[in-house]
Amino acid sequence: MRVISGSARGTKLFSLEGNHTRPTTDRVKEAMYSIINFYISGSVVLDLFSGSGALGIEALSRGAKECYFVENDKSAMSVVNKNIEKTHLTENARVIFSDYKTFLENTNVQFDVILLDPPYNKFMCDQALKIILDKNLLSNGGIIVCETEAEEAINTGFALKKEYKYGKTKLSLFVKG
Repeated sequence: MRVISGSARGTKLFSLEGNHTRPTTDRVKEAMYSIINFYISGSVVLDLFSGSGALGIEALSRGAKECYFVENDKSAMSVVNKNIEKTHLTENARVIFSDYKTFLENTNVQFDVILLDPPYNKFMCDQALKIILDKNLLSNGGIIVCETEAEEAINTGFALKKEYKYGKTKLSLFVKG
């Protein structure tokens, strides 16, 4: 797992031991960022379900103004912090130890880019998207990317812009509709 582009390009990232997290593959991450790259520069990003922090770190490396990393696993949070330090992106990183619902229900930050990569088949994208919509946490012109299992359906009040499938993984892009 590495940073693909930007100021931290090529930096190898730490990952979590075991299989309680499922990191986004470099192939899927590269595809995701080729799709959303023009949204990144100067944006405020939310990396919900951060895991190793790879998705948010990629955004910071590519010029995001700020990224909020939200994770509720202490081991994962430790890896997020180590990866942010290793890539020298600490100044623009906001690391929050919280479950996703509590964070979303208590923040008033509006995000330009929201990255959702929850555990598969737990319908957490649906739940997160409902709170994001209800609390108006996506800025006008913003985008949400949900990474789910290819067959998982997502029900949301946001307009589906496009879906992309990569083997067992699906990326769904949503905008305010």
